[in-house]
Amino acid sequence: MSENSANGLSRFAVELGVATLTGIFGAAVCYGASDVGAGWSDFGPEAGYFPFYIGVLIILGSVANAIGAFVKHRGTGDIFIDGARARVVASFFLPLIAFAGVSAWLGLYVGTALYIAGAMLFQGRYKWWISLPAGVAVSLFFFIVFEIGFKVPLLKGPVEAWFGIY
Repeated sequence: MSENSANGLSRFAVELGVATLTGIFGAAVCYGASDVGAGWSDFGPEAGYFPFYIGVLIILGSVANAIGAFVKHRGTGDIFIDGARARVVASFFLPLIAFAGVSAWLGLYVGTALYIAGAMLFQGRYKWWISLPAGVAVSLFFFIVFEIGFKVPLLKGPVEAWFGIY
C-alpha cells in the first residue's frame, strides 16, 4: 500500500472485509439448511435443498470478490473512505441506530416522530417549530396509512397505550 492508505480506510481492506462477511453469511445459510435437510428424499427436495445451494452461490460470489480484490486493489493504496467522509456517514448512521433503539423501547410511531424531527433539526438546520410538527405529522400519516388503511399494526410502546391506541 502507498502512503495514502494512512489517510483512510483502504479499498482493499473493505473489499476483503465484505467478501469475508458475505462468505460467513453463506456458510451460515448452508449450515442452517443442512440442519433441516439439504438432500433429496423420496418425496422430492428436502426443506433445506434450495437454501443450501443459495448459500453455496453466496460463498462462491464471496470467493470471487476476494480474488477480485487481490487482483484489482492490492497494493494500489486506493482509499475507500477518509475521516471527513466517515464523520458524514456516521452523522446519518448513528441516528438510525438511535431510531431503532427508541422504536424498540417507545414504539415505532414515537421513534419515527423523534427521528424525523431530529433529522430536520440537526441535519437540515430547520427551526424546532417546523421540525417537531413535521415529525408528528409523518408519524400520524404512518399511523393512518398502516393502522387504519391497511389494518397492519406496527410496533407500539407505552405512549400509544397512554392514548388508548392498542
